[in-house]
Amino acid sequence: MGSASAFIDEKIKRLVDWRGKTLAKVREIIHEADPEIVEEWKWMGTPVFSHGGIVCTGETYKNVVKMTFAKGAALQDPSGLFNSSLDGNVRRAIDIREGDAIDEVALKDLIRAAVGFNLKAKSKPKPPRAGSKRVD
Repeated sequence: MGSASAFIDEKIKRLVDWRGKTLAKVREIIHEADPEIVEEWKWMGTPVFSHGGIVCTGETYKNVVKMTFAKGAALQDPSGLFNSSLDGNVRRAIDIREGDAIDEVALKDLIRAAVGFNLKAKSKPKPPRAGSKRVD
């Protein structure tokens, strides 16, 4: 079994149309925004980018390359990049269609915000579970 990065490389290579180029560009932007991003391969073939938790996925469909941000609803999006999954309570997504320009500066800011959110959430102490007793 190969590494997640190798699986993502292979997926990009197999996508010989605009989707492969777009996924490769998105991947590059993600790593430029946060060099500590970890690549994972989940859910039977979905590239996942994590740092302190899932930041976003890089899904490919017939008409879009979709970046789904796991905690997107909690993030500020001053540039209005989110254009999909807007009704959910947790996730938000960016659908990139053939020919769409990618606002690299705004996307890097959004990725950094997602990483910051993950790291902040990880550093908070978890409340006690219901039914648990405090021991001093």
